[in-house]
Amino acid sequence: MARVVRFHEVGPPEVLQIEDIEIGEPGPGEIRLRVQAIGLNRAEVNFRSGHYLEQAKLPARLGYEAAGIVEAAGEGVTGWRNGDAVCVIPAFSLNDYGVYAERAIVPASAVVARPPGLGTVEAAAVWMPNLTAYGALIDVCAIGRGDAVVITAASSSVGLAAIQLANHRGAVSIAVTRTEAKRAGLRQAGAAHVVVTGSQDLTAEVMRITGGAGACLVFDPVSGPGIVGLVGALAHRGMLLLYGNLSEKAEQTPFPFVQSVTKGFSVRGYSLREILRDPGRRAKAQAFILEGLASGALKPRIDRTFPFGQIVAAHRYLEANAQMGKIVVTVS
Repeated sequence: MARVVRFHEVGPPEVLQIEDIEIGEPGPGEIRLRVQAIGLNRAEVNFRSGHYLEQAKLPARLGYEAAGIVEAAGEGVTGWRNGDAVCVIPAFSLNDYGVYAERAIVPASAVVARPPGLGTVEAAAVWMPNLTAYGALIDVCAIGRGDAVVITAASSSVGLAAIQLANHRGAVSIAVTRTEAKRAGLRQAGAAHVVVTGSQDLTAEVMRITGGAGACLVFDPVSGPGIVGLVGALAHRGMLLLYGNLSEKAEQTPFPFVQSVTKGFSVRGYSLREILRDPGRRAKAQAFILEGLASGALKPRIDRTFPFGQIVAAHRYLEANAQMGKIVVTVS
């Protein structure tokens, strides 16, 4: 038996319950882990509240990202021994697996060795943000030296990873936040420029920063009507890349036709799954991230940790959008 987080109805954080569940043995192609730390992600909030790309099959589990220890391997699994320190990356459906638990069974294909030099908490905060940012900025958009990259929701773990990746490639990182409260933190995190939309005009600021050229890329997890303002910051033939639906009106995301004709920009939807489903692209992503971690160019930033028993409080904090970086839940 192990304590596992499940929910029996979609809704606010309070639907999360910690239950004693029989975990059992891993099946073919699976690994059972003793979970040590869990990295929280906005996708899990959307899944729990019924606003994700797939609807939860109730009762449902949660959790894409964790650090843990291998306890047992199922038939056909090679390369892992009991006691190995590993990470779980988000290469599965939450309707099939979840790592919000003391022990969890996951597909062996979603398990990678823990990066050298990282503690347990940091190891639970590496893969979702960096894989997401790498796939967008480098794999899809191939940003390079001098390219201006606008990063909205910049204080999220993905936003901070995107800042680091942009800087690592010699691009110009322009972090976007709503209030002054996070300006200093974003500059400290490495953003070359910070635009506070509550008091500054985004288009005007980006044009000032870029000398009128505009940004080659706007990387946005919000979608909804707000994209009309974002495309004003794009360069001629730039790209607006949408990777989330945080807006309450995300399903009503418009297409700014007139600006698309005058600027020739493109709008592209993006999901991390397209990287993880392609073995070649995934291998390149993992190698790039490991190199960045080893060199110090990439470093997970932890905002706050919560003990496992406070999973509801951790989700409340995540939804409050007050964090600067990753929220991690410690299990053991």
